[in-house]
Amino acid sequence: MARHRSFRAAADQMGVSRSSLSHALSGLEQQLGVRLLHRTTRSVAPTEAGMRLLARLVPALRELDDMLAVVSDGTDGPAGTLRINASEVAARWLLSHVVPGFLQRYPRVALDIVSEGRLIDIVADGFDAGVRLREAIPQDMIAIPFGGDARFLAVASPTYLSRHGVPATPDDLRRHGCIRQRLPSGRPYCWEFARGRDEIAIEVPGVLTLDHNELMVEAAVDGLGIAFVPEAAARLALRDGRLRALLEDWSPVIPGFCLYYPGHRHVPPALRVFIDTLRAADASVRSG
Repeated sequence: MARHRSFRAAADQMGVSRSSLSHALSGLEQQLGVRLLHRTTRSVAPTEAGMRLLARLVPALRELDDMLAVVSDGTDGPAGTLRINASEVAARWLLSHVVPGFLQRYPRVALDIVSEGRLIDIVADGFDAGVRLREAIPQDMIAIPFGGDARFLAVASPTYLSRHGVPATPDDLRRHGCIRQRLPSGRPYCWEFARGRDEIAIEVPGVLTLDHNELMVEAAVDGLGIAFVPEAAARLALRDGRLRALLEDWSPVIPGFCLYYPGHRHVPPALRVFIDTLRAADASVRSG
């Protein structure tokens, strides 16, 4: 309920009725003598006491799941739900190269992949693993790289460039119509470029702001401006000529995606076989 902010959504996930869940929580609150949730007609939210309890319960429940998984490991194969939090581009890579084979080989595992832009605490939010660019991963996590290096590119359609010209330096972007990106925090993203020791971050001008890589690519293809996106998101449009890459000498490669998870506890069987499948898929993509 703390995660869903809704009795109905939480009850649906647990497979119980909303009234049963509400009565169970009320009984727990009476037993503890504290209120755990603020309730309104539209939503629920944890109280301060509820947040403290949740912070202690989540690791304990995850540890219990791990212990139960150890007991069942080796019987009929891994089972249960594997929750992964990933960026949009990373989730697409997993869906293309890993998920089909994984679900076919391990039918007793249910994959729950949440795609979002914001960085979260995967342990506190109840995920088994996360997927992000290597530079965004906390240092205390175990990281499994895949997909090779990455880079961000400024891209635009031939039609746009024929009308407005081709920027020769990052500073030229200040005189162009750019498709800006809104971060999960609500702030605009500053486009970052580097060449040798020179680095520059620009808060570009533009009358269109989006928060989804695919939408930014589509807008650029339609000639609405210059977008700044992961190369993987624009690869097809670049390949067939609908987009052109700009300022490539100012767009260095960076370490790519990693699947990451806490290293201080037993790795659940479902996550372990997912890692094996990921590594095999990555090797196949690199060799093919």
